[in-house]
Amino acid sequence: MTQSSSEDMAIGSRLRRLRKRTGISQRELAKKSGVTSSMISLIETDSTNPSVGTLKNILDGLSMQLSDFFAMTDEPEQKVFYTPEDLVEIAGGRISYRQVGANLRGRGLQILHERLAPGADTGRSMLSHNAEEGGVVIRGKVELTVGSQKRTLKAGDAYYFDSKIPHRFRNIGDEECEVVSACTPPSF
Repeated sequence: MTQSSSEDMAIGSRLRRLRKRTGISQRELAKKSGVTSSMISLIETDSTNPSVGTLKNILDGLSMQLSDFFAMTDEPEQKVFYTPEDLVEIAGGRISYRQVGANLRGRGLQILHERLAPGADTGRSMLSHNAEEGGVVIRGKVELTVGSQKRTLKAGDAYYFDSKIPHRFRNIGDEECEVVSACTPPSF
């Protein structure tokens, strides 16, 4: 079968974007869907137009309904590389949280470049959210309280904990503290 309209042409690129977003190879998708990997390749390169049944089998392998597939918007591929200017400030003031990526929809990880001014504190009320987080102190000192545990971390020290446990960050040094952290799923 050959392509006959620009709408048909979108099927291959949509399928390729969807498969790559889910992190599955053509070979893995072929096993899951019962469609040959060569057929998936032909569809993704817009060399052939799949029948509705074939497309449904492929989408079943990706746990997606036909209606959802055709409702997908044509979004550009997710950005991979970021300059310092690309980081998005999600909080300002004495504590700066600069997030890698503006749109975390569909992403399972949030990465932050944090800067805490001397004396900056996340607050007397401890933070708590449904995630896990970890980070590495790049510069300065930060006092981290997680539940009943408290430790002063300096450059090179790291942390990793269940974010449901109440926690608090406080810069106890005389210089700005810099941390690179990650939170999964994005919940901050």
